[in-house]
Amino acid sequence: MPKSPAPVHSLTKQFGLIAALITACCATPDGMAAIKKQDAKPTAAIIKKLPQKQNENTEFAHFAQWKEVADFIDMMAAKHGFDKTELASTFDQVHYVESAIQLMKPAPAGKPKNWKVYRSRFVDAYRINAGIAFWDKYADVLTRAENQYGVPAEIIVGLIGVETVFGRNTGNFRVMDALTTLAFAYPDTPTRTARMEFFRGELENMLLLARESNLDPFLFKGSYAGAIGWSQFMPSSIRKFAVDFDGDGQIDLLASPTDAIGSVAHYLAMHGWKKNVPTAFPATLMINPENEQELSKLTGILGQGLRASYHLDELRTVATTASPDAPDNLLYGLVDLQNGNEPTEYWLATENFFAITQYNRSYFYAMSVIDLGKVIAAARTK
Repeated sequence: MPKSPAPVHSLTKQFGLIAALITACCATPDGMAAIKKQDAKPTAAIIKKLPQKQNENTEFAHFAQWKEVADFIDMMAAKHGFDKTELASTFDQVHYVESAIQLMKPAPAGKPKNWKVYRSRFVDAYRINAGIAFWDKYADVLTRAENQYGVPAEIIVGLIGVETVFGRNTGNFRVMDALTTLAFAYPDTPTRTARMEFFRGELENMLLLARESNLDPFLFKGSYAGAIGWSQFMPSSIRKFAVDFDGDGQIDLLASPTDAIGSVAHYLAMHGWKKNVPTAFPATLMINPENEQELSKLTGILGQGLRASYHLDELRTVATTASPDAPDNLLYGLVDLQNGNEPTEYWLATENFFAITQYNRSYFYAMSVIDLGKVIAAARTK
């Protein structure tokens, strides 16, 4: 097992606002990594002291004067022993990030989802070429991660490629600014209360991570939603799932691709990934969705959530696969990939597919990770 991490000390790069826009494409309104609050053992991410240049569309908001923030400070003092005066001073330095608010707003209603368009944003020539170079450079590390955690190299490569284009777009927002803005000023949406609770949990973990690392919390840079490093881990995920995979005694998701590779594999393994189990098989509907009764049955199966719940025999009257590689002894879930005005694609997805959705709660996201990894793997063999 990887050794326990040491405190954080350095970061080598900072990237532009384009990271936020790219991340926005793959994030769903239900969350980035869908990670719950954790009271985990201390871990850390390596951060270099960076210039305090701010993104555009930020401004001081005097957060320490907000009642909800004052209540949060009281909680941090009572629960974790933070000094109230020092924490109030910290929040007085936080900027309100308008662009984070805008990026969190749902897409305008009326435009149908389109899997093919979504896929084209992530499975493109630029990512494929970058992925080949990344895989070639870190082949030994990827093999080691696959052997240790059971997660194939192509899945790890696909995920890091979708998240940050192999470290090119890790984000340039101060994480304290982004998380505080979203924790206390989340836009008015149907999920506002739950999302604010999520981001307050991440803000709690961010402050704990900075204290464990003995670092100024404003040194941590990430996406508009507070995700950090090559793997775009939220602070709670860093504390619970990040690993020191290069063995240098430190966890560095920003400057160590090796640590990012190991951490992605560890995260998926801890969220249900099973070794040598496939991800998904193309499916054909066996019912007429225009029939109200049959549509109700289809809707019920699609509404089982992000999990595999059925054996193949239980699904045959609704959907089946012609693939001879689909094992009978696995559980499956029916996945629909809508294609705008074109026919919807249906897939029978295994537990490993749904393990990827724990990183981002989106069928589109999981399938793009799978497809990008497959395409890169195939390109390397040519």
